[in-house]
Amino acid sequence: MSDQPGPIYIALISVHGLIRGRNLELGRDADTGGQTLYVLELAQALSERPDVAQVDLITRRIEDEHVSPDYAEALEIINDKFRIVRIDAGPDEYIYKEHLWDHLDVFADNLADFFRDQDQFPDLIHSHYADAGLVGSHVANLLGIPLVHTGHSLGRVKRRRLLASGLSADQIEARYNMSRRVEAEEITLATAERVITSTHQEIEEQYEIYDHYQPEQMRVIPPGTNIKQFKPPVGGELEDELFGYLTTHLKEPDKPIILALSRPDKRKNIGVLIEAYGESEELQQLANIVIIAGNRDDIDDLEQGAQEVFHDLLVTIDRYDLYGKVALPKHHRREQVPLIYRIAAASGGVFVNPALTEPFGLTLIEAAASGLPIVATEDGGPRDIIGNCHNGILIDPLEAATVTEALLNLLSDTATWNLFSRQGLEGVAKHYSWQAHAERYMQLVRPIADRADFLHRKPLERTSQMYAERALVSDLDLNLIGDDDSLQELLSLLRVNRKNTKFAIATGRRLDVALRLMKKHQIPEPDILITSSGTEIYYAPKLTPDKGWAEHIDYHWTPHKIRPLLDDYPGLEKQPKSEQSRFKLSYYIDPEEADIEAIKRLLHQEEQSVHAQLAFGQYLDILPIRASKGMALRYVADRWQIPLEHILVVGGSGADEDMMRGNTLAAVVANRHHEELSQLVDTDRIYFATESHAAGILEALAHYQFFDLVKSKKALS
Repeated sequence: MSDQPGPIYIALISVHGLIRGRNLELGRDADTGGQTLYVLELAQALSERPDVAQVDLITRRIEDEHVSPDYAEALEIINDKFRIVRIDAGPDEYIYKEHLWDHLDVFADNLADFFRDQDQFPDLIHSHYADAGLVGSHVANLLGIPLVHTGHSLGRVKRRRLLASGLSADQIEARYNMSRRVEAEEITLATAERVITSTHQEIEEQYEIYDHYQPEQMRVIPPGTNIKQFKPPVGGELEDELFGYLTTHLKEPDKPIILALSRPDKRKNIGVLIEAYGESEELQQLANIVIIAGNRDDIDDLEQGAQEVFHDLLVTIDRYDLYGKVALPKHHRREQVPLIYRIAAASGGVFVNPALTEPFGLTLIEAAASGLPIVATEDGGPRDIIGNCHNGILIDPLEAATVTEALLNLLSDTATWNLFSRQGLEGVAKHYSWQAHAERYMQLVRPIADRADFLHRKPLERTSQMYAERALVSDLDLNLIGDDDSLQELLSLLRVNRKNTKFAIATGRRLDVALRLMKKHQIPEPDILITSSGTEIYYAPKLTPDKGWAEHIDYHWTPHKIRPLLDDYPGLEKQPKSEQSRFKLSYYIDPEEADIEAIKRLLHQEEQSVHAQLAFGQYLDILPIRASKGMALRYVADRWQIPLEHILVVGGSGADEDMMRGNTLAAVVANRHHEELSQLVDTDRIYFATESHAAGILEALAHYQFFDLVKSKKALS
């Protein structure tokens, strides 16, 4: 008899219900997206392997006249080793996943009964998303079956995005049952033998904020790509009518295409590609640009963020006079995307993803599978992809010159282009096809299914906190920047206390400039980034902008009336365009010629309700009346439910003053700018550090015993 273990039985759980073996209803609602496709294609790929005996994809059975009768079938046979099993739980009709929580215990009991009734138990359970994690944990613990989990998205991270959308904490709780979701995720992490993620960045920036996070539990297996759908050119692409549509407005359509494909989102940073192209006559001679940025009929009908992106793109095209060289097609269909990649590859082009942050980068894999060399931001996902496929060049998304150089290297050297195209095709097949995914998956789960590999758990302390207990807030200039040794000591301290302490940076600088400075000084992305003097708020891990804040400060903001009053004012000079933004008008001020109080009186007389702010004695910002660093901080504190008394603000210039007044803890570093904060010396509750820069922040943390502060207050209560 052979000692070789036999094929295994795997049960995949995806609770919500709208899943079937054909004609997936992707995009029907928020519950029928990428996770649905991922689970189905994983199951299909596993069922094709000889070391897998059976795959069950387990979901909720639904009888509802508003959805297909397919979802009412208790069993759907896909092939001789793969079936979809539908379990009764809760009402017959289809309901969104946020309303399933009360029915998950019934789902778990009925699933356990299903396994007993068939008299066969899986060797492994793999849960997908938080609700399935809770079901999987119950069944795994009841039947003694090892559990593997994939989160797809996480409650603590989604909560940040929802806060950014303008919802309050109470609204989020009522609508999304977020505390139950986070608790389900904690239970799943406490039960699962392994957690599978798409990238290392997902582990480091998302799972790390959970109580039951253990790095030894996490494994990265990138999702597979359908290489039958995304494939290299087969001939005839440049004769297709789609090519004609994409290149209609190009003067020389036969040149190679530099392709960008993304949502019209500021974080996608498409403008840096236009800037890089506009700065290089050589690049303009070599290639055209085609930017696929969603669908539109009228830019004015798009949401505000998308309008701003298109406005910036069109202004940059006009500035460099790139008409006839850059195309911005208005429409495309989802099923045309593979052909768009092939057209770019057939033209000898390059795919570019210059996003400010890119946790995974699915478009890069699709482009590589289509034979396109890639140029991509030096962030988590692209680093992994290019590291595996050796098919492109990493660039600094904040430096247009690096984009120009990378594109010139690829477009002017046919041998390099061909090498990267070939290596991309080979790399995707090896690392990112569903067959490659299934191979790595089985290498991971087989020892777990055979009970030969168990996680050795470390004792953990639960915080039971949905929200952070405290926050440290600092400016960039004069505070964090200036003493790199102390800065790294501070960042290490914050990392140790990350689970219950939020780190926020509040700066007068624009987002892109702030990110450039942070990168130069190796400052990681903070939990909260307040930029442009308090007019913009972004949240980690994807720099999600707070749309609610933008709507809030738009009140009575009329910059078109303010500019004529100040643009020719004696002693004022407009700062460069790079320092202006939607909610900030920035000037250099000469104190010998211009008096800020007189400027405030003028604006008041002209019925302009604004906030005028002076920093470093020479920078004047005119902001909406509701906007400032201090107001932004209080808005964030309210939404994140962090008491102001638990927030330490460390400042160094006059622009920081309104963050420091009131109920926050406050400190001033020794290297403060001139005497802008000297009037605060007599305020008992503001500490003046004897050390400068980050050393002053460390001194303030020690003075307030900041990391013990909340514990001691709890003990007294």
